Amino acid sequence: MHHIKYRLVEPRLHPRRTRMQIPGWAGEPAPRANGSSEAPWHCVPFSEGAQYGVEIFYPYDNDFRVSTRDGKLAFEGDFGPPPDDRRSWPPFRTFGDLYYTFQLLLDLKPDAGVAAKIDPHPRFFTDPTNETPLAVPALIRNWWPMIYFIVFKAPPEGRSHVFRRGEPIAQFTFIPEESDFVLEEMSEAEAAERELQSRRIYASRSTIGADSQWLSTSNTIFDATYRRLHGAARNNESGCPAHKNQELPEREQ
Repeated sequence: MHHIKYRLVEPRLHPRRTRMQIPGWAGEPAPRANGSSEAPWHCVPFSEGAQYGVEIFYPYDNDFRVSTRDGKLAFEGDFGPPPDDRRSWPPFRTFGDLYYTFQLLLDLKPDAGVAAKIDPHPRFFTDPTNETPLAVPALIRNWWPMIYFIVFKAPPEGRSHVFRRGEPIAQFTFIPEESDFVLEEMSEAEAAERELQSRRIYASRSTIGADSQWLSTSNTIFDATYRRLHGAARNNESGCPAHKNQELPEREQ
């Protein structure tokens, strides 16, 4: 287990493990049943990815709007007089015409060998208004003690990003500092094994997820195949139960 320590200049940032907001940006609490609309939380891979890090919230009382007009950034919002501390005021700055920055007033200290990676908050990908700020990914090493700022990509021409008190604006995930991997093609034997696993799962879908199958409003068929294999794999040290026939429950063979 890694420990992530933090230091706050602005306590209203309220960093916490990212949570799915239902109802809210993660969708409505619609059941997995015929006639329901698809919701982001219905998808296990998205739900796991969305909750993998630490979310931070816009801390100020006044809404702030960033727009692009005639190729230039426009800021709208009144923060009032600057605080008594030495923070930059207002906290937003242009960064060319394609980006802008926000002084975050947060310092994160992961364990040795771990880096903090800034990512867009998952609500960016579920927002039908396209008003959610788009944080630019960045990797910050754990030895960096300075207060962070975040770079956001400017909204498209004629559109706006809106910062509102209490809404999440970005997510930090924590990963190894060094990207130490080699990308290589599978051997024929490995590829054949993966294909066999894939076919076994496909052939078992009618029994694994039969009692949870439902048809969404877009005529997409959903079932619990991934969710159930995911649960079995988490309880099985050898990995996905599709790897070996004897590891599937009898009703799922």
